[in-house]
Amino acid sequence: MGILTLENVSQSFGTGLHATHVLKDINLEVQEGEFLVLLGFSGTGKTTLINLMAGLERPTKGSVTFKGKPITEPSPERGVIFQSYSLMPWLTVNGNVGLAVDTVFPGLSKAEKAEKVAHYVNMVGLSHAATRRPAELSGGMRQRVNVARALAMNPEMLLLDEPLSALDALTRANLADEIEHIWEADKKTCVLITNDVDEAIILADRIIAMNPDGTLGEEFKVSIPRPRDRSSMNTNETFKQLRADVTKYLMDVGIEAKVEGARLLPDVTPIHGLPAAVKDAQKGMIDNRFLDFSQLHKIYPTPKGPLTVVEDFDLKIDRGEFISLIGHSGCGKSTVLTMAAGLNPISKGAIKLDGRHVEGADPERAVVFQSPNLFPWLSARENCAIGVDKVYPKASQAERQDVVEYYLERVGLADAMDKPACDMSNGMQQRVGIARAFALSPKLLLLDEPFGMLDSLTRWELQEVLMEVWSRTKVTAICVTHDVDEAILLADRVVMMTNGPQATIGKITEVDLPRPRTRKALLQHPDYYAYRQEVLDFLEEYEHGAKPKPKAPKAMAAE
Repeated sequence: MGILTLENVSQSFGTGLHATHVLKDINLEVQEGEFLVLLGFSGTGKTTLINLMAGLERPTKGSVTFKGKPITEPSPERGVIFQSYSLMPWLTVNGNVGLAVDTVFPGLSKAEKAEKVAHYVNMVGLSHAATRRPAELSGGMRQRVNVARALAMNPEMLLLDEPLSALDALTRANLADEIEHIWEADKKTCVLITNDVDEAIILADRIIAMNPDGTLGEEFKVSIPRPRDRSSMNTNETFKQLRADVTKYLMDVGIEAKVEGARLLPDVTPIHGLPAAVKDAQKGMIDNRFLDFSQLHKIYPTPKGPLTVVEDFDLKIDRGEFISLIGHSGCGKSTVLTMAAGLNPISKGAIKLDGRHVEGADPERAVVFQSPNLFPWLSARENCAIGVDKVYPKASQAERQDVVEYYLERVGLADAMDKPACDMSNGMQQRVGIARAFALSPKLLLLDEPFGMLDSLTRWELQEVLMEVWSRTKVTAICVTHDVDEAILLADRVVMMTNGPQATIGKITEVDLPRPRTRKALLQHPDYYAYRQEVLDFLEEYEHGAKPKPKAPKAMAAE
């Protein structure tokens, strides 16, 4: 008998015809001391499942028991860490963690309580910020306070509802490692909800996929010995196979079953090929050193004197190349991108595109941001048309409409062209953003973490959409990302930046993998993990804020 059991559990909201069925016939037994990961995407009922385990909700049907007794309400023995952090804004880090210690250990002396608080604050790496209030902390730091507070209640079981999803990749990895250490030291029972396959494999004894229809899917046992080091995982054959199996399962059930935006890209070429207006816009461009970053600097004035954020960024990109720009948070990736877009003045050096200096914003350089920035009251078609009408002044109204519809079809929105943006999911809005950028027929496409706000499955879908559309246009592109797999999947070259300030190019890896690329195919390619290792090694070298001497970058594109 497990420590926590769900028998024939179903959960629905509303009644009769208006009932929404979130979970169906869930049978699950969590063993004492086990680290169980429930892996699924938006809308699969993961949070509802955690709420039932926590006692925050009661099932519509079936029973949920902890140590044989029905769960009827929340209890300190089951500590919950949510995706969003609810801290007391007037209390310091110590004060917020102290609340939990006071509740669970009222009999301890003041000194003993302070020692406990310090222990848990230190455990999540926040000793240096112990006297700060939440408003003075980053999102990642606030979530670490949340983790410390839950741990300070010394629960028998930890329930973690995507606690790391709002964090940058490095903070996320470090915090996941902390959670594993805590679990190992105290052998607490842990149930973690996530949509990150790597996180699941690193932490779990057992992974259960959740299906979009609210049922439990396939179960994967994780037999990799602990401790599981992220870097060595990359060369572990069991890890690679498990990663491919889990990814394939999720893509098969998820993308196939997803109604919103699930339309497969039509494998058709319009009779007229590329819209004529697009073809005309692409004539007469130079090929070599099409985009040239030369001794680029970005310097900001501060009260303590000038601060150099980016220094000597030097890169030559040929026409039609796809570059991924990767590095830790704060390394100046987005700064370089906004300078290339003409949205951020260049302090020193130059950027030349197609033989001309970049000065100010221009539709020849289209940008897709993390948030799509659509006009909410306009339809997908109208949002795309705004730029197109400006870019093709000589084209007829019919030709301009043709351009808009061509790209909206390419991103799988043929049936939603007239839907207002305010009625679209984040994933659909980002599709419009991608279509809008391509429809401008830009000389340069700039993508600033375009999928950063989306769950993994939507991200995977849109990466494939992006690659499909890009393969038809071969527009020169730079994508800023912190996701190693995304960087390799998309790019001809991965350009890695050293830590800021004074960030510059530390290494360049050429990715010689066949195109067109799909995630499933790449995970099986013999060279894929070698490229991944190169990027991971570089990021690890810079992980602790160190500034190692930059290695000489590999050969640039033809000079």
